[in-house]
Amino acid sequence: MGAVVGTLTMQIKQRRPSTDTADDDMEMTMASHRPEGLNQLEAQTNFSKGELQVLYRGFKNECPSGIVNEETFKQIYSQFFPHGDASTYAHYLFNAFDTAHSGSIKFEEFVAALSILLKGSVTEKLQWTFNLYDINRDGYISKDEMTDIVRAIYDMMGKYTYPVLKTDAPKQHVDAFFQKMDKNRDGVVTLDEFILSCQEDENIMRSLELFENVI
Repeated sequence: MGAVVGTLTMQIKQRRPSTDTADDDMEMTMASHRPEGLNQLEAQTNFSKGELQVLYRGFKNECPSGIVNEETFKQIYSQFFPHGDASTYAHYLFNAFDTAHSGSIKFEEFVAALSILLKGSVTEKLQWTFNLYDINRDGYISKDEMTDIVRAIYDMMGKYTYPVLKTDAPKQHVDAFFQKMDKNRDGVVTLDEFILSCQEDENIMRSLELFENVI
């Protein structure tokens, strides 16, 4: 879960919210893509107006047009993993943020995802993560899909991890998790199986708690 949030929020968190809501609404109208107003976004997410102002200013700083395409997303994300190759994982993460499947991420999609990951319930966070792993959007996670995601995470972390990872570590990781999650042994993991297995894993639950007070 830690790799899910990583990117744009790191610079965003350091910015102070503006006290002038009108100025932020005016700035929103000047971008190439005009996002929904602060009042509407506040109603649709778990963020306050002040938090939304901070998020928008950071998003606009990185993406002046008001939207971010996949190539830009990869470039931003890769900055946080200089010793590895984050491009493949960033591709999967981009698709999870791009809920409209438009080839770009709008501010509304960005804050909707962060609202879940940072302030959502445990079930909401796990549902979002399930969708990340469900690459082909068929409602199931196959072993191949899980392997693709896990291998992308290992590639992103790079060769300089300690202790040094074995080349077959991704496969071993997936085999162990799949054995635990595929409750009925039908070769795929359903959303219910995924949520139940994660809730039974103390390490996963602790990782979810880390995001509760990020912003």
